[in-house]
Amino acid sequence: MNGRRIAASMAVVMTATAVMPITAEASTNIDLRKKVIGISGIMSVTNMDSAITRGEFASMLVNASSYRSTVSSVSNTSVFADVPRDHSYAASIRIAAEQGWMTGYLGGNFKPDEYVTLQEAIKGTLALLGYENADFTGDQTGARQSKYHFLELDENMNKSPEEVLIREDCINLFYNLLKTDTKAGTMFGKSLGCELTSDGEINPLTMVDNSLKGPKIVRSKSRLSDYLPFKLSAASVYLDGSPISNSSESISAALENDNGVLVYYHPVSKTVWLYTVGSENENGRSAVFGEITNVIYNSADLMTPDAIILDDGNTYELDSTEMKFAFSTYGDMRVGDTVTLVYSVTTDSSGDETRTVLDYIED
Repeated sequence: MNGRRIAASMAVVMTATAVMPITAEASTNIDLRKKVIGISGIMSVTNMDSAITRGEFASMLVNASSYRSTVSSVSNTSVFADVPRDHSYAASIRIAAEQGWMTGYLGGNFKPDEYVTLQEAIKGTLALLGYENADFTGDQTGARQSKYHFLELDENMNKSPEEVLIREDCINLFYNLLKTDTKAGTMFGKSLGCELTSDGEINPLTMVDNSLKGPKIVRSKSRLSDYLPFKLSAASVYLDGSPISNSSESISAALENDNGVLVYYHPVSKTVWLYTVGSENENGRSAVFGEITNVIYNSADLMTPDAIILDDGNTYELDSTEMKFAFSTYGDMRVGDTVTLVYSVTTDSSGDETRTVLDYIED
């Protein structure tokens, strides 16, 4: 049960930001880019105007690479005099320096708290694509900038080489990186589960669908921590569709609910979605616990159920083949059984609500 993924329900990943229509003249919408980068786990997509430090950028490079699964919160060694072992980005800085993605300064310092420039960022992203010093002759800096423009890593980037990058710049840069072919000729983003749509943009829905885990009901913070394959303190967390701090008291408050909290998580991006059972959300998913009081069948097909009714009096539509089978005479669920339903809510122009079952967990 916990491994079931319903493709039609992937709209949950779009609840944090709304994707607006893209005109023929406009570049890719920033909301779409934010969603892709957020799901990828490369960086936080909040505080768009904040300047990015060299330490933060080292972390972004590592999170975009194959080293993402091995980096720890504490480095075993101190590579630079101004980066102690317990520095927030010590491990990422060590990896970025060892791989040649970023370099330090004379005197053995890295200056992790200074802001990163586009010139430094270009070197790091080209290195991720597999380009080395030997690939750039003469003026290395100028040659790298030419390659950066040639590969169209500059889309939506309106910065000169010496300018400091803000978070929005990094979202654009890494989104462009994901779409770009490596030196070996493979789209870089494939390693993070990225697929291109027919118009050449990255589809965030397929990224989540590739490895979304859940649903699971948990009733304590310790159970939640045991269920997740990563530390909650390292995760991006959404509660009932809204982003919250991973240390928020809201999580503890939600877990005090008698029926628990519904959990989905995405291991690659370290993103967790929590839904308070019994709290109905207009966006994304909702969850309800109750007893099945009736199964409604199609008058033209008496073996195929169209909906079920719970003891809360609400009707929950069954749209997918999987859900129809589960609540049919051939499935496991019967009138009188208790169940946690995962569902979405839509409201038509007349104000009528439709609740559609996306998944379920047997009690």
